Amino acid sequence: MTEKCRVYFVGAGAGDSELITVKGRRLLDEADVVIYAGSLVNPALLDGIRAEIYDSAGMTLDETTDTIKRSFDKGNLVVRLHTGDPAFYGAISEQINRLRNLDIPYEVVPGVSSAMAGAAALGQELTIPEISQTVIFTRIEGSTPVPEREAIAELAKNRATMVIFLSVGMIEKLRDELLKEYPEETPVAVIEKASWPDERIIRCTLKEIAEKVKEAGIKKTALIYVGEALKASEGGLNKESRLYHKDFKHEYRK
Repeated sequence: MTEKCRVYFVGAGAGDSELITVKGRRLLDEADVVIYAGSLVNPALLDGIRAEIYDSAGMTLDETTDTIKRSFDKGNLVVRLHTGDPAFYGAISEQINRLRNLDIPYEVVPGVSSAMAGAAALGQELTIPEISQTVIFTRIEGSTPVPEREAIAELAKNRATMVIFLSVGMIEKLRDELLKEYPEETPVAVIEKASWPDERIIRCTLKEIAEKVKEAGIKKTALIYVGEALKASEGGLNKESRLYHKDFKHEYRK
């Protein structure tokens, strides 16, 4: 960060208004202008702030850029508030490119991703010794293209833990792609609105996932977790790392 920085992309957290970072909360309280993703960010985060507030749900990239530039030129502190962590499907790259072209310095402040909030809701570690030491964050192809090498069936060949964003509306297609590599009885969890008050969790097998999602009427704002590691939060693995094993010695424990 430089002293000139007056524009911040801030991760708001997954939904629970207390999941924003201390730094993000401070910047919100200090901001003169806040542009927030109105369809996704918890509005409780904006309660009591002194800033001029813009809801970007109805704005174009040109409009958000113009708002940032006008505010920056006035010497205002601007917070561009994104849901979760901006690094995951946050659409910040095109915004940052515009700011670079305008010589406007910026900083990105991370947030708690919905992927992490969902794992917490499950009471689940996503990396289990001997089961999965890899987590894949991805989405199925929809209106946004996906490189062929990152097709769901290709990624599923690893049988790693997968966290799938923006795909619950194509649940049957997703199931069919996953079943090309994962067994039918692979555990899955679908979490709608992770960490929000109306959060819902469905746990079932991969074979059952489309039926269960349709029965629940879940059509958007949901994450899908897939992999054997999910058995850990159901008490079915009993795998332990070496980290705290009584026979494991390291520089802090002789």
